[in-house]
Amino acid sequence: MARKIIFDTDPGVDDAMALLFVLNSPEIEIIGLTTIFGNSNVDATTRNALNLLDFAGRSDIPVAKGANVPLVIAPHPTGEFVHGDDAMGNIGWQHLNNPNVHEVDQHAAQFIVEQVMSQPGEITLVPVGPLTNIALALQLEPRIAKKVKEVVMMGGSVLHAGNVSPLAEANIHNDPHAAALVFRAEWPITMAGLDVTEMVQMNAAYFDELAAGSNRFGQFIRQIVAYYQQFHLDWYGMPNGEVHTHDPSAIAYLIDPSIYVGHQWPIMVATDGPAIGATIADRRLRFWKSPKVNCLMQVDGKRLLDLYRTRIRA
Repeated sequence: MARKIIFDTDPGVDDAMALLFVLNSPEIEIIGLTTIFGNSNVDATTRNALNLLDFAGRSDIPVAKGANVPLVIAPHPTGEFVHGDDAMGNIGWQHLNNPNVHEVDQHAAQFIVEQVMSQPGEITLVPVGPLTNIALALQLEPRIAKKVKEVVMMGGSVLHAGNVSPLAEANIHNDPHAAALVFRAEWPITMAGLDVTEMVQMNAAYFDELAAGSNRFGQFIRQIVAYYQQFHLDWYGMPNGEVHTHDPSAIAYLIDPSIYVGHQWPIMVATDGPAIGATIADRRLRFWKSPKVNCLMQVDGKRLLDLYRTRIRA
């Protein structure tokens, strides 16, 4: 039986790569997309989600628009400098490609609550953006913590340097108070953070492989990734078209957890000061009383890249 997920996302180039990965993986059934600010404002990420599903021929999957600002802090600048003005690599997605597709008339948090409560123990939440929608759902109905199957997220870092500050990863930094609520809740969480996502890189030759022949998913990925590659060259000095494998890493874990090695540590999120947004792990298991998180710390990069290639080219 396919694993049911709600994909909470801020598309986003790597979000699009992750979504196409899911849609070509029979082990996973998306019962809905919920959208969030992050890589752009929520109107743009919702548009991109609808356009992606239309492109993939899956407009049957409902999209629920979520939060556009963090719970407490003032919003940081959104990520167009990484993902392009349309947050999709500057391919011109400024409007809906199909005017007949629309999001559902329900906030993302309410959508999450209704789906989880109606299917107890069946739904995995897969947030790959800021955790605001997940925190709002938890505030709306705290019992969802006992009703979800699991939370598998992309975000955070234990030992790896941050990517928006010396310590913080972007998704957590964009709403640290939401992340703090999520990590304190009594539900099983797996965190695919920078410790593993920056250890796996896709390069120009790899994207050419994905696009070989008549593979429209692979060709689309190669098209949207060019702007993202330029960012990685400018920011990280990656000379061969490499990009970090962020959001697809959470999907790879869902398909094959044996690709990773995880450690069970409680996580506390810094919500102010110079470390704001840092995910601080109690590796001695002595200091934090919050639930343990499955922190992914090692990854078999070859197996992940082979899996992604196989699925996208299927």
